[in-house]
Amino acid sequence: MDKKTLFGNIQQKSSFLCVGLDTDLAKIPSHLLKEQDPIFAFNREIIDKTADFAVAYKPNIAFYEALGPKGWESLQKTLDYIPKDIFTIADAKRGDIGNTSKLYAKAFFEQMDFDSITVAPYMGQDSVSPFLEFEDKWVILLALTSNGGSSDFQVLETEGGKPLFQQVLEKSQRWGSDDNLMYVVGATNGAKIAEVRKYAPDHFFLVPGVGAQGGSLEEVAKYGMNSNCGLLVNSSRGIIYASDGADFGDAARAEASKLQQEMARLLEKYG
Repeated sequence: MDKKTLFGNIQQKSSFLCVGLDTDLAKIPSHLLKEQDPIFAFNREIIDKTADFAVAYKPNIAFYEALGPKGWESLQKTLDYIPKDIFTIADAKRGDIGNTSKLYAKAFFEQMDFDSITVAPYMGQDSVSPFLEFEDKWVILLALTSNGGSSDFQVLETEGGKPLFQQVLEKSQRWGSDDNLMYVVGATNGAKIAEVRKYAPDHFFLVPGVGAQGGSLEEVAKYGMNSNCGLLVNSSRGIIYASDGADFGDAARAEASKLQQEMARLLEKYG
């Protein structure tokens, strides 16, 4: 999916909502465990109930890998079920030497046909470039995350006094463009979002941390939105686990609808 199509979907739905499919067998409603494929049965219901409001879905690959071959089957069925006009993100956080990254890219872009993949930048250009060679596919590079250990490295000053995340932003923009490169930016600190936006004014940000992790959607929009919206805001647990009963799909829909309505207001306010 190209940038123009993605932005068009955001405009059409008045939404920049990404629904995270972090589907855990231990957390899905117990009645689904009788299904032949409980993971897919859960995801199918979530997609059916939230597709009106979502412009992206983001399966966290670890939840599927942990189940072995069956998990990969559930993931592929889920990916095939997502409407084709909705952006798909493989939250895989890959990144290895060039020939290995090339095979990761083939796996997720050719075999599975995801629109994008999250990538760690630590090994540098040759670990990222293979993912950028695919037309209308995206790299979502880890830039400034909001987990507890993010300060261990991401904000350390490098030579010249720049924090490491700034170096990542500046250098990576020589590898790709705002047509194929996005950044992961955590939602829990509005001032930090503004700082990242200063160094990447035209790129899309994938922003986790809104909802269960306490990030403010208002702050994310205020500090992160640009003329093309420039945001995909992810909510996982707050939507998909809104209920653990038979009404889980309707509960997920209600939560997704609330976020979409707030996003529509923010698009009008800041867009």
